[in-house]
Amino acid sequence: MHKVIFDTDPGVDDAMALLFLHQHAEIHLVGITTVFGNASVETTTRNALFLKREWQIEAPVAKGIPETIDPARAHADWPTFVHGEDGLGNIGVPETIDLPIDPRPAHRFIIDTVRAYPGEVTLIAVGRMTNLARALKEDPEIVGLVKGVIIMGGAFDTNGNVNPAAEANIHGDPEAADQVFTAAWPLTVVGLDVTTKTVMTRADLAAIVERGGARTKLLSDISQFYIDFYETRVPDGMLVHDSCACVYLVAPELFTIRKGSMRVVCGGIADGQTIQKPDDLGCGPSVWDGLPSQAACMEVDAPAVLKLIADTLANTGANTGGKTGA
Repeated sequence: MHKVIFDTDPGVDDAMALLFLHQHAEIHLVGITTVFGNASVETTTRNALFLKREWQIEAPVAKGIPETIDPARAHADWPTFVHGEDGLGNIGVPETIDLPIDPRPAHRFIIDTVRAYPGEVTLIAVGRMTNLARALKEDPEIVGLVKGVIIMGGAFDTNGNVNPAAEANIHGDPEAADQVFTAAWPLTVVGLDVTTKTVMTRADLAAIVERGGARTKLLSDISQFYIDFYETRVPDGMLVHDSCACVYLVAPELFTIRKGSMRVVCGGIADGQTIQKPDDLGCGPSVWDGLPSQAACMEVDAPAVLKLIADTLANTGANTGGKTGA
């Protein structure tokens, strides 16, 4: 079993990724930590609790701190045009959910859980890297205690989606992302180089609902606003960014990676740009030297990824019992 902490900002595609993690037979979801990004951290935490309740997820939810690593960084408006006013496609999520949250801040929950299961926990972060950077700052030794780190973010050999240079998760807290990229833990970046090639069509989603029952019907309802947003960007359907990062955990063979040190531009017109120095690139000296070689996903078997997502989401019997939180 893969023990996973899911660091997330639900968010429509976050919801699909969460259901994937919950339903996959080889994944034990030991915690959900929330961060701001697709909405405020109050909203993303409320949404995580809502999905926990609706999908009967046992993992505890821990709330992140609502500011970037650099508190002087200017706040950007929430992307309500992508995820809706409620962050979950304007389905009418209740204002409050009568479930408790873990008393620890998200970064402390990450530290405690990694230390409780040394060498066993994979962090999958699909929002801003703020919680991971805070955990690194408070307890640098966790770099040697995690099993791995998988993030959804960045754009190396393609354009960004916030501006030509930057992808949204990285752009939201570049300083945090740079700290995460340069830490000496095993890191894989699943970014726009592969997620923009992975399109779930309306027909794909309808077929999942037909097979998957009430859980997938809720997911479909959440996704319709998101699909409408993508109408002018993909021929039919939506990009499943965050689920791609989750698929990498259980099926890394569906991706082609490139190894090399990574940095994030912090400031200027390319604020949030992710740049990798491939291991075989002869240049320098530079600020990319002497840093850990990390993996960036550059190619993807999109049909196989989409099939694995569909089969997992439609499997209503998977991970519905016997799972406990940290």
